[in-house]
Amino acid sequence: MVEIPTNRPTRICLVRHGETEWNAERRIQGQIDIGLNETGRRQAVAAGRWLKPAGIMALYSSDLKRAWTTAQAIGAELGLEPVPTPEMRERRYGVFEGLTYDEAKARHPAGYAAFEGRNAAYDFENGESLLAMFERVTGKLKEIAARHPGGTVAVVLHGGVLDIINRFVRGNSLETPRDFLIPNAGINWIATLDGLWTLESWGETDHLEPGALDELPA
Repeated sequence: MVEIPTNRPTRICLVRHGETEWNAERRIQGQIDIGLNETGRRQAVAAGRWLKPAGIMALYSSDLKRAWTTAQAIGAELGLEPVPTPEMRERRYGVFEGLTYDEAKARHPAGYAAFEGRNAAYDFENGESLLAMFERVTGKLKEIAARHPGGTVAVVLHGGVLDIINRFVRGNSLETPRDFLIPNAGINWIATLDGLWTLESWGETDHLEPGALDELPA
């Protein structure tokens, strides 16, 4: 696709999926396909209504159910059909998937220490390392931006994906402890122009009922 010359930034709205029962239970979902709970469905509609004036021209989404259902609700408000984007799926947590954080720590203490310490090469015994996930997510993010020079688009995705993108945009290491929130159905804005990325806003929840759950652990 030929890039259209522009001096306007491409703006990308990143929306975390709405709440699931496993979020409420502090259970690690990874790529297990969990749907939204009732709170999550309300959050998805609220996010769509909030974004109506934002001038969004295209909508992308992870194809996992919790993100896809969120994107469908947002798309219904915006008059857009979401584009399935498997590259924006949550991290594959291998042997941790389906366990609570406490269960993962008890059953896999060495692995949990590597996970909690943000060892970028650790892959949960054939799951996915932060290094591999970084390449997957940032490659697709750049591709989406290049498709819409000077435009405004939205992407519905997951907490772990947002963690990667925040670090990429700010130029921070994958190993650095997290210093930002990732609430369910939170709205985050980034922009890019001439290969430079900026963070405009992060973790907006004014559209939500109080109590949106954060991606864990910090």
